[in-house]
Amino acid sequence: MNPIPQDKQQALVDRLTQACGASYSPEVRRRYFITGPQWAAAYEGHALFHAPTRSPITLEKVIEEYGKIGIPYWCTHDTDVIPTDDLFTPKQDEIVGRIKTSLAKNGLKCSMVTTETFHHAVWAASAAAESQDVREYAARRVANTVAIGHELGAQYAVYWPGSLGYYVQGAIDETQTLRWFADGINAACEADIEIAKKHNRPTLKHALEAKPFEPQAEILLPTSDAMLAFIFSGLLKHPDMVGLNPEYLHELMWGAAPRASLARALLCKKLFHFDINDGYRLKHDVDIAVGLVNPLDWLNVLVLLRTYNYNGPFNLDYKPPRTTSNYGVFSVSFPTAVDRFITLWEMAGDVISDPIIKEATDALKSGGAGADQKNVKSIVEANKELLSLHELIAHRIFQILIGAHRGRKYSV
Repeated sequence: MNPIPQDKQQALVDRLTQACGASYSPEVRRRYFITGPQWAAAYEGHALFHAPTRSPITLEKVIEEYGKIGIPYWCTHDTDVIPTDDLFTPKQDEIVGRIKTSLAKNGLKCSMVTTETFHHAVWAASAAAESQDVREYAARRVANTVAIGHELGAQYAVYWPGSLGYYVQGAIDETQTLRWFADGINAACEADIEIAKKHNRPTLKHALEAKPFEPQAEILLPTSDAMLAFIFSGLLKHPDMVGLNPEYLHELMWGAAPRASLARALLCKKLFHFDINDGYRLKHDVDIAVGLVNPLDWLNVLVLLRTYNYNGPFNLDYKPPRTTSNYGVFSVSFPTAVDRFITLWEMAGDVISDPIIKEATDALKSGGAGADQKNVKSIVEANKELLSLHELIAHRIFQILIGAHRGRKYSV
């Protein structure tokens, strides 16, 4: 085989991408509450043991490319776009003005803002550190991010307390640290109430994001269930303003079923925001694009969310592979991720309306006839044949995933 000349490689990528087919137009993509993070597209391929493989890009470039793809919303950490030393200065106002101009120019809206409380050296002991200076700075930072959110027209603020924990036991008082963390969330909510009133806007929805491990050895709020307990602990002054931003992979990382975690959040009416990606159980945070590892699981997740009318954002919190070029990020990574999500979302509608699944589910709910409620053996006998429908339902969902319900079959 002949080597591919460098000046022919982008054309090859484009041709093979188009040959895949089944893509949606930017107009169709904009119908969905899909959000594109600044950090995801600007990710340069670096990691703890890896040097960057892509060159830096500007916020204007990210927003412009999202607009071309048809991703309707953009979101960011404060320091993704504003250098730490420029926060609270006129330079911050200048950059926020650039963002507003770029969003308007490219037809996007800002959906969410979040504060970086894990990267800078000031967060070495978390945003709820023993030092009062650190905690007061953290409160200023989250309040500042809320103000930026209102300036950009955002609806959500997200908090990932990834450094809230420790490397060695006994180094911190976990109970006191959680109280200090609550103080930070309270500061954000109280600033939000004041700023929203000033701007004549609704307050933001504040969403907590859990992760079972990384970067600390032990995390104080490692799961969505832990976050729910924290919200209802009595430490928050405005618990009605605070909910969850589960991340699919973060739930998977500790061996949980993301669908079950989402169901518990739905029961508590605390599913505000959802970070979508993919990956592997009991491994690190690889942030693979949605549906590339667990498409059947993803279909079932979306069936749940459609069934219970989730109408919040789906945030593309994933990292294009280190092997992907700058050009490939916007020509392959994000368009295909959006299209897989849309396909799975519409397939979920097929599952919900499928007559076979409906009849099987209704039969299970009806139960078997003729049971003697005082005789456990009679109850078992009356229902045991119906229980085979559990596996049949799973098979039918698989058929919908691969198109077998529409006649797809291999000749052998």
